[in-house]
Amino acid sequence: MPSGRAAPTIDPMSDAKSWENSILNRISDLVTEERGLREQSEHRLTPEERRRMRELEQSLDQCWDLLRQRRARDEFGENPNDARIRPVSEVEDYSQ
Repeated sequence: MPSGRAAPTIDPMSDAKSWENSILNRISDLVTEERGLREQSEHRLTPEERRRMRELEQSLDQCWDLLRQRRARDEFGENPNDARIRPVSEVEDYSQ
């Protein structure tokens, strides 16, 4: 995930679903936080809240991209652990 930490070594065959669940849980957490900020938008968002909203959107784009990469690699018989988090500039504004 986009956290700056190195990914743990994982057996690609036994833990592919575990990785997918981890990514999906991260997406869920980001969406929950994003919804909370959007619900507050009845008032004008502060500059800090707008910055955080943008960070959440970027992190979601990266998570969705990583999940798609992993699923595609798995579907075509490749190692899903070869998928990498791509820069925001490559994944920005992906359609969910």
